[in-house]
Amino acid sequence: MGPDRFVRRTTDMIITSLQNPRIKSVARLRSRRARDREGCVLIEGYRALLRALENRYPVPELFVCEQDFQGQNEPELIERFRAAGTRILQTSPPVFRKIAYRDRPEGLIGVGPQIRRGLDDITLDRSTPLLLAAEAIEKPGNLGTMLRAADATGVHAFLLCDPCTDLFNPNVVRASVGTLFSVPVAEADSETTLSWLARHRIRIAAATPHAERLYTAADLTGPLVIVVGTEQYGLSEPWLAAAHVQVRIPMLGQADSLNVATASALLLYEALRQRT
Repeated sequence: MGPDRFVRRTTDMIITSLQNPRIKSVARLRSRRARDREGCVLIEGYRALLRALENRYPVPELFVCEQDFQGQNEPELIERFRAAGTRILQTSPPVFRKIAYRDRPEGLIGVGPQIRRGLDDITLDRSTPLLLAAEAIEKPGNLGTMLRAADATGVHAFLLCDPCTDLFNPNVVRASVGTLFSVPVAEADSETTLSWLARHRIRIAAATPHAERLYTAADLTGPLVIVVGTEQYGLSEPWLAAAHVQVRIPMLGQADSLNVATASALLLYEALRQRT
């Protein structure tokens, strides 16, 4: 089914004015201050919206521009949102580009609530949970890519410690390909997180280029959290001191470390290999 076969419902609102108050309000959500004030997140693109829907993440509003559809699956997704009670708002291309975050819009933008979790919202219902913790991550693209790796390796929860970037930044949603809605994320400061991990008897594997042990030589089975640090400085001393094991990824070139998202993926897949 292509865009030309999309059946517009008479109940859909069609917006053509750039001065429409709701459009102006949604356009402001590209700013973190506005997102936090409104408690909203922008969910742009087919894959991110599909994962929001599949994980029952509430999306009260969906803005649609048929001319920007990239494939043939958009009409079906729109109808699934409609059936879930989402309000569908049709827009003209100029209006859609006013609210779009991407340079090449895909014709779908959802607006949902920011759902934040603390450590006490994480239920450790596995005997050997695998967690990923990240301290003071600065770049939204890295955070989103780490969520994608966490989803791919079956991580039980992502612990976001002392965050320097906005979890609901549209670039996080985009880089995560919607896995922001499939991986439980808890936000807390490092001190509180360390106490929580100790209380639940979860071992800490700290990634640092200064460790002697290679990550492939460490035991990454059992209840475990893999923790990585800020892009520029790595992990802080409290994390390194609390670690049960420190591991490094071999670097044979001139660079002394990998991008934090790449390093996280390698460590998680090694943990997955050992567990399976």
